[in-house]
Amino acid sequence: MTGVRDSAAFGEWYATLRDRLDTLDSVIDGHRARPSVAEIGRVLRVDGAIAEVTGLPGVTSEELVRFPGGKLGMAYDLTPERVGVILVDEMGDLAAGDLVERTGEAMSTPVGEHILGRVIDPTGRPLDGGGQVPSRERWPIERPAAPILDRAPVESPLQTGIKAIDALVPVGRGQRQLILGDRQTGKTAIAVDTIINQRGNGVVCVYCAVGIRSSAVTKVIADLRQHGALDYTAVVVATGDDPPGRQYIAPYAATSMAEYFMEQGADVLIVYDDLTRHARAYRELSLLLRRPPGREAYPGDIFYVHSRLLERPTRLRKGGSLTALPIIETQAQDMSGYIPTNLISITDGQVYLSPKLFQQGVLPAIDIGRSVSRVGGSAQLPAYKAVAGDLRLAYAQFEELERFSRYGARLDAQREAQLERGRRVREVLKQSQYDTLPVDRQIATLAAAVAGAFDAVPAAEVASVADRLARGVVARRSELFARLAKGGRLRPEELEDIQRVALDLAGGEG
Repeated sequence: MTGVRDSAAFGEWYATLRDRLDTLDSVIDGHRARPSVAEIGRVLRVDGAIAEVTGLPGVTSEELVRFPGGKLGMAYDLTPERVGVILVDEMGDLAAGDLVERTGEAMSTPVGEHILGRVIDPTGRPLDGGGQVPSRERWPIERPAAPILDRAPVESPLQTGIKAIDALVPVGRGQRQLILGDRQTGKTAIAVDTIINQRGNGVVCVYCAVGIRSSAVTKVIADLRQHGALDYTAVVVATGDDPPGRQYIAPYAATSMAEYFMEQGADVLIVYDDLTRHARAYRELSLLLRRPPGREAYPGDIFYVHSRLLERPTRLRKGGSLTALPIIETQAQDMSGYIPTNLISITDGQVYLSPKLFQQGVLPAIDIGRSVSRVGGSAQLPAYKAVAGDLRLAYAQFEELERFSRYGARLDAQREAQLERGRRVREVLKQSQYDTLPVDRQIATLAAAVAGAFDAVPAAEVASVADRLARGVVARRSELFARLAKGGRLRPEELEDIQRVALDLAGGEG
């Protein structure tokens, strides 16, 4: 019996030993050196934001390459003798003779729900101190635009909460609406207000800062956080202190992040702030790459650089949309500059901000006569068309009459009344930043203005009176305004009823 027990114990011991030896063999096999093939080149020249390298015969356009220290670059200019690489990272002590390695991967960025509420750079690295951004899925920054047959007409409005835009220069979901004007005229403020107004509307937002000051980016982030908008917004940042290569890829990376949500069926808003600096960054890279300059020293393909970016926002037939608000800066109110005319021809309309109106205290400083929406009118809520259908023409006539009156001409009573009403309509269209208005109060305010409810109100008091009056009208006809906000039509008798209520309330205010 003892021999049997000893034999069984030996068998168990031997089996355990064999299992452990098998495990040890597998571990050793896993760590055994295996030959690998890598394509290694050498740096020929470093010139600020670009590097010229040789010895990468198989590299492809826009392929990611890695320099010493894990620094990244993007192969861009391919010739038989050498490759021009755009430097995405600060290279520090990179010098001629250093090694560079192909990665076999295209430049990509992380996508997914986890980027919402985060501040990241175009490659997905965190800038908010919130820890590493999970990169379970990455998409190339350059993706083809949706085919024509996959696109749907722009039929749904994207409410900005700004009366002058929603009523007179409407934006639809899937539209590309340019915001342009001289520096310090409130372009970014309009974009931030539009993002804030999407709270509770199920619209995902992406704010892309390109080449602007770090302090300005910090203020935008603080404003979004303060108004609860950062929860549904991803902020992609490449400031003016970053390498031009990072500024160049930023809007493409941000668009890929936005397209992820669009292809999941969500409505998305993306803001490019701003594409003037993006064009300057690309001009710097092109000149360093020794490409022939064209007009204003921009390379010949600058139009294509922006058109391939702005063709990606659209509305898909299977659901989901991507609305773009690109921002550009004009010089001395010149809309006929090279970059402005390029982008005006690419986009579906523009909101022009006038420095003269800004200096006069008309905020937002939207020049109604020089702003237009080529698509949004078909997506505008029907109630706006009923209320503000003739407002644009009447406002243009008022501005012309006001210019004429400055020469001291005597006006008859009818023209004088038209002038006074126009001034009050202008006061009604004024709006403070962050004070976005829901659809019902906008319609009530505009209906009251068209009916002349503010004619007897001193111009300085119109804003406060309009707010109280709009709230009162909405409270008295709450069911009607709830239907209008959902896209219901405003019948003539209903408009007359709203205006009658507004006039009654205005009489009480008086």
